[in-house]
Amino acid sequence: MALWLGASPLAAEVYEFPAPGVEADQLRIYSTLDAPLAGPLIEGFQAAHPQTRVIYEELLSGEVTARIVEETDKGEATADFAFSSAMDAQVKLANDGYAMALHLAGSATWPRWANWRDMAYALTFEPGVLVYHKPTFPDGPPQTRRDLMAWLRGEGRTMPGRIGTYDIERSAVGYLFLARDTEHFADVWSLVALMAVSGLQTFATSQEIIDRVADGRLALGYNILGSYAADQARAKPDLGLVLLKDYTVVVSRVALVPRAAGNPDSGAAFLSFLMSREGQEILSDRLRLAAISLEVSGDNSAQAMQEALGDSLRPVSVSPGLLVYLDQAKRQRLIRQWRTALGRD
Repeated sequence: MALWLGASPLAAEVYEFPAPGVEADQLRIYSTLDAPLAGPLIEGFQAAHPQTRVIYEELLSGEVTARIVEETDKGEATADFAFSSAMDAQVKLANDGYAMALHLAGSATWPRWANWRDMAYALTFEPGVLVYHKPTFPDGPPQTRRDLMAWLRGEGRTMPGRIGTYDIERSAVGYLFLARDTEHFADVWSLVALMAVSGLQTFATSQEIIDRVADGRLALGYNILGSYAADQARAKPDLGLVLLKDYTVVVSRVALVPRAAGNPDSGAAFLSFLMSREGQEILSDRLRLAAISLEVSGDNSAQAMQEALGDSLRPVSVSPGLLVYLDQAKRQRLIRQWRTALGRD
């Protein structure tokens, strides 16, 4: 059972997961994953490590980075394990010397794109999908971006205001998906402009879009994080999702053990568990976050998606190439192009 310990100045929430046996070790985690979702992972880990007490701090992605940098630079112990949806920020921590290189049993077989110098590991496989309102598309939704553009020029013009996507100025994942679009799709700005003509609505979160597609206020949601959509489609019969066949960008949650970890062995043990078949199955089956490990099969896995879509899947590599998305000049250029395509300049 998790015990809530209150909030630190930067933390959203802090939880304690007491170990079921005699406590000898401690594991402190900084993570963007909601604590209730983290529970099954921690319980699975503690079943194999009953002596380890876990302190779980649920933070925003910027807070994860700020805490690790500040505590390390002060010469203090920081988290033993950091897990964040901000791929670029995690790679920057590793690149700037704030992560520890680890020689884990699973490193040799981990996908090369998902491991940077044994310091930063992608643990999930989360595609950007097109979500759609099933009753609006009795013959099925668009299957490619060209199909989507044709729909926007035709039927979409008869239902203004019924397409949504992330506001890239407020959503980090929305910004990353659109930035990748500019690399993979030459007509991305024509697509955005067509969405604007159709009354594009923009939102800060996945949930706002998913809710509106599920009840028909929106017909389509573009570039939506598939892990959230797939989980909710089970309970919302009118919500569908499709991985576009021309290409599908895949993002990941990235883990590392900070260089200044107070208990680095505990952090390394937890990372090893999350990379194990058992940990990956918990991510896939209980958290509905698709597993990267090729040992895990089933619909909610990288293996299944790769078998279905092959080279059209475009995972974002864990590499210094991600740092370009933190460049403020590049960000401002992309946002200006976004505003121009939307007619907001």
